[in-house]
Amino acid sequence: MRSTCQWDIPELRELLGAISNDQAIVEAYEVDREFSKIGRRIMLLNARKVFYETGTHSTILLAFEDVTSQRAIERQVQDLLHEKDMLLEEMEHRVANSLQIIASILLIKARTVQSEETRLQLEDAHQRVLSVAAVQQHLHVGSGNKPIEVANYLTKLCETLAQSMIGDSRPISLKVDADAGTAISREAVSIGLIATELVMNALKHAFPSEKPNAAIVVSYKVAGTDWKLTISDNGIGKPHVSASETKPGLGTGLIKALTRQLDAVVDIASDARGTAVTITHATFKSSPLKTAKTMPASDLVTL
Repeated sequence: MRSTCQWDIPELRELLGAISNDQAIVEAYEVDREFSKIGRRIMLLNARKVFYETGTHSTILLAFEDVTSQRAIERQVQDLLHEKDMLLEEMEHRVANSLQIIASILLIKARTVQSEETRLQLEDAHQRVLSVAAVQQHLHVGSGNKPIEVANYLTKLCETLAQSMIGDSRPISLKVDADAGTAISREAVSIGLIATELVMNALKHAFPSEKPNAAIVVSYKVAGTDWKLTISDNGIGKPHVSASETKPGLGTGLIKALTRQLDAVVDIASDARGTAVTITHATFKSSPLKTAKTMPASDLVTL
């Protein structure tokens, strides 16, 4: 190979030297170079030594693959994906602002109406808009198609709920006890909405009066592809309550619809010592249901 040849380049000389000395096999060695006649090209080089039965000599077999167009398409795809992520982030920001505006309008309207029933309905709608905003806030679309870490997601979600609905005014602790596990974004949204709705219900109804060591626990347990979400409290409870007997309402309908989407079932255990609502996916098996009342107060960390 003469020095004037367009393939007389350092990368190729190094590759041929490695083949000749070490009898190595080189595959998909990428060369990005400006060639004199064909312009800039990205080439994949493959090389190996060929031996003959007589053993008198050997030959180096080279294969060249022009991947210039392929690399250009790959860069174009990456640019489009980056643009998509930027647009999704902008959409997320606009959705968050819109939800906050809607929640504020509902709250303002609730303070001005004369009807007590209408006021309660507007306040309920206000809280549900805030719950959707909280769920959306912690599902950053910039993560793309990456799975959502459910434990981290539920922890951040409950921190937001504790700050907005408990604060320093009510002596209620809210704890997350979650196994490591992931979910796709669509499933994580449903899990988050269910957890938010049930936590809100517990805050509304479980503690009509102040109670020492009042607690709500959000538990997420995983076994393979199966999982179980339980929201329990040690409030006043409602004896003889089952999922089928629960009075239908907006919250109940939302939970049932989301549960069906997750291919799961709802179970409610409630008595004078507390309430636990469990959403179970598939064949999860574990120890008997435990409500927040069974957990020592020292284990409940106020968020």
